[in-house]
Amino acid sequence: MSVFKLLDRIKVPYKDKTLIRQAFVHASYVNESKEQLEDNERLEFMGDAVLQILVSKRLYSHEDHLNEGEMTLYRAKLVCEEALMNYSLQLGLNEFLLLGMGEEKNGGRKRASIIADLFESFIGAVYLDTGLESVEKILDIVLEEEMANLEALSITDYKTKLQEYIQSDSRRSVSYEVKNVTGPSNAPVFEVLVKVDGLVFGQGSGTSKKRAEQKAAQDAFKKLVK
Repeated sequence: MSVFKLLDRIKVPYKDKTLIRQAFVHASYVNESKEQLEDNERLEFMGDAVLQILVSKRLYSHEDHLNEGEMTLYRAKLVCEEALMNYSLQLGLNEFLLLGMGEEKNGGRKRASIIADLFESFIGAVYLDTGLESVEKILDIVLEEEMANLEALSITDYKTKLQEYIQSDSRRSVSYEVKNVTGPSNAPVFEVLVKVDGLVFGQGSGTSKKRAEQKAAQDAFKKLVK
């Protein structure tokens, strides 16, 4: 599937295919290519600015009437490197990335920083091509889960909290188990169980194994500290 088939599928219009393609050109590809190409770094700069304003707008308009501190915290979580990487993977953008041979061999297609930057450059290209409304359609998809559960973003690390709580009794152990994986390979949804001494105490799901584990830990932690 090409990026244009992806845009068609999610009903995001496009006019300038060259601009959209540029979003996927990594600097390493330009350095090794004989073509006269521009990499995606300028688009990344634009995408970063667009994401800041649109995520801020969504938080400002949230039904819970968030205060400044809450909006600042949630925005930081929603546009951090890990979050941007997950958005890219959710859409399968890394499949279309153009990398130099060296970067490809060194695992660049799975590197968090590269995949996160890719999402920003993609957003920058879509914005310049067809405007904010098109970007909003993309954010409707990738932010749906996060915006529906903002409270979970405020907790830095539930796995650590759960481990510290359990370690107060050295005889107890914590383990995580992937119960199920659904969805396509480029946008999987993980269901994870957390067990304490072999007994299930919590479960959670998310678009990455790490996120699902955190939600499972959150579920277990809240049950244990009641």
